[in-house]
Amino acid sequence: MHQLSDTQLEALIEEATADAADEDEQLTGFYTMLVDQLAIPFETTVLGTSVTVESVDLTPGSRIIAWCTRGPHRQAIAILDLPLPTPPPDGAAWIHAYRRWAA
Repeated sequence: MHQLSDTQLEALIEEATADAADEDEQLTGFYTMLVDQLAIPFETTVLGTSVTVESVDLTPGSRIIAWCTRGPHRQAIAILDLPLPTPPPDGAAWIHAYRRWAA
């Protein structure tokens, strides 16, 4: 995937947050886009270890997390902190848009 332009990122942010009345609803908009658009599962590397991103979730603390697994182990990692593989999975543009919005 090529790097997204500011215009492309802003268009994705607008799409995710168009009908949102407040920040919680905007967050839900991004979560919905990630669930619908991000190609899961995918492999990535966290702290030098290969993991599988199995799903995304919205926490009560208003964070979007990725559930990562390796063997019997499972750990939540904030989407804001999740390293993306090269090439990134389909739908990763929504992660970039969410990160821009959250900044």
